[in-house]
Amino acid sequence: MVPGTEVSARVRAAELSLAGRSAVVTGASRGIGYAIAAALTAAGVRTWLIARNADRLHTAARALGSHAFTHPCDVSDGDAVARAASDIAEALDGAPDFVINNAGLFPLMSIEATSVDTFEDTMNVNVVAPFRVVRAFLGDMRTRGTGHIVTIGSVADRTTFPENGAYAASKHAQRAFHEVLRQELRGSGVRATLVSPSPTDTDIWDPVDPDNRDGFPPRALMLRPDDVADAVLWSLTRPVHVNVDELRVSHS
Repeated sequence: MVPGTEVSARVRAAELSLAGRSAVVTGASRGIGYAIAAALTAAGVRTWLIARNADRLHTAARALGSHAFTHPCDVSDGDAVARAASDIAEALDGAPDFVINNAGLFPLMSIEATSVDTFEDTMNVNVVAPFRVVRAFLGDMRTRGTGHIVTIGSVADRTTFPENGAYAASKHAQRAFHEVLRQELRGSGVRATLVSPSPTDTDIWDPVDPDNRDGFPPRALMLRPDDVADAVLWSLTRPVHVNVDELRVSHS
């Protein structure tokens, strides 16, 4: 193979069905969101990256090339989400083909140590914000009869762990929202998928230091962000009559 021509199998498989499509990815400046945006742009998808840190977001987009576009936005701010959705819909003359709700907060502390503000912030970013994003684009998707909404869940959307009071509550709520959404969309042509990974090695674990703390898998035994991106691409590229309702991904 000529150096520099290496293209992963997932990109080859996705190119034909995804090239020229459009997507929005929240929390796209790093971690799982960045990996998803990278996979989409590599497959020829015009991808709008949303995150609150404008500098990091623009750096990410520059690394991804001409298919990457940015819209700095704090998804916990309803007005900011509305502006971003309006701008993106204007640029696309409608809703994107794919919406990937990935942005999230991961507070790790006992219930006694969790402030009301922390709990509310977690619910706002992990539950209310995805609702806002979906609601902004769903009507146009229904009218068009096509679209795919992907929610990035977690092992914590079905399992509870100590110090997960806010996070597990938000992820269980997120899963319930997805399940209602899927039931309401069945037969509409708009698909909805929940991708729930086990612990994934991103910088959210830096303050936790799981390698030196009991009760957590070492980072070497966590998934990688690209693993989750692969799962998302696989879901998006199923035949149009197939909906992947839920995909749970774990380290082997």
